[in-house]
Amino acid sequence: MSVKLGKIMGIPVRIHYTLWLVFILIAWSLAHGYMPHQYPGLSTLTYWEIGIASAIILFASVLVHELSHSYVAKKHGLPIARITLFFFGGVSEMTEEPQDPKLEIKMAAAGPLMSFLIAGILGGAWYMCDITRASVPITAILGYGALINAVLGGFNLVPAFPLDGGRVFRGSLWKRSGNLIGATKTATRISEVLSLLMMFGGFVLIIVGDFVNGIWMVVLGWFIRSGAETSLRQTLIGETLGGVTVGDIMTKNVLTISPDITVEQLVSDYFLVNRHGGYPVVRDGKILGIVTLQSVRAIPKDMRMSTKVEQAMSHGEAMVSVKSTLSALDAMHKMARERVGRLLVVEDGQLAGIVTRGDLMRTIQTRQELGAVRKTWAGAPPIAAPFGFPGGQIMKCVQCGAQLPFGVRFCPHCGAAQFQTK
Repeated sequence: MSVKLGKIMGIPVRIHYTLWLVFILIAWSLAHGYMPHQYPGLSTLTYWEIGIASAIILFASVLVHELSHSYVAKKHGLPIARITLFFFGGVSEMTEEPQDPKLEIKMAAAGPLMSFLIAGILGGAWYMCDITRASVPITAILGYGALINAVLGGFNLVPAFPLDGGRVFRGSLWKRSGNLIGATKTATRISEVLSLLMMFGGFVLIIVGDFVNGIWMVVLGWFIRSGAETSLRQTLIGETLGGVTVGDIMTKNVLTISPDITVEQLVSDYFLVNRHGGYPVVRDGKILGIVTLQSVRAIPKDMRMSTKVEQAMSHGEAMVSVKSTLSALDAMHKMARERVGRLLVVEDGQLAGIVTRGDLMRTIQTRQELGAVRKTWAGAPPIAAPFGFPGGQIMKCVQCGAQLPFGVRFCPHCGAAQFQTK
């Protein structure tokens, strides 16, 4: 739900739809509240012009803030997939995390430092306009730009995930202890405490009548708590899958399907016999695509005898191929980006194997149960709940008996619909 704005430094910049809502809200609040109070006597149209220009400066500043993170990352060889501006500001999406605490600190600190630099430049310009009696609208816009950048830089230094201060704090703990997981858990606990204090303060403000600021405090507190939990989960997954490649976990002896058999044959000879939820479709050694249970469900039962697999493929998921040397963590990210449940492993144009979301889930669960994380952090405690198993809640597939994360609708192994009970 985002629109591509363009590329800066070779990085795609996207605007999430929520940004437009916040843009209108900020422009309105400035035009009807802040600016008339700070600069009385102007026309309604002028206040709206100031509000819109100030909102533009705010989000341009957020973009520059994120670009500073991205610049440091790219300078040290870390790729940036995209920058997305959204409801709470912006985020630079890295395809891999820094493996050095010093680099994490540098990257995290770059954003607030850039915000303070912008605040200083706009503040100096505001001061010059003020003493020279320049145009009031220009003075108001510069003053707000300086103030909001100072606030942006200060707020991002709060030692809580997913704010920059949280990453600086974690990087400092990581540097001191040499234990990334331990540092992340400590930073997450601090983040959760701060988020609860913010939400409590927000409720107090709502009770005493400051409804708008109270709601903002509650929402920001929730955002920090959610971000902290996500950061911890991502770190645990990254450490668990450290050193694992697609070739280590893929299924090598892959059952393939001819595109010329009927969907009825596919169901009776494959889906009802084996536990797989999808099969590569191959003709004369050439990979044509993937046929899945989703493909079959899209074909009415009375048409399955006359419909060929080649026709059914168009109703299923896209075919995405990778190399066996790709890391398991990158494979998981690729599945999420492409919205597919399996990846074909292709070497020299030939099908070498297949890796599914279920393979990744089993690998994560097994390695966590055995305490198998990166050797660098082998002293870290075992992980309680693997990715996709919130709170450690696990259920079994009603058809094949495979262990699944609680809440899934279809089994990734056999594709059976799950009747969820708790």
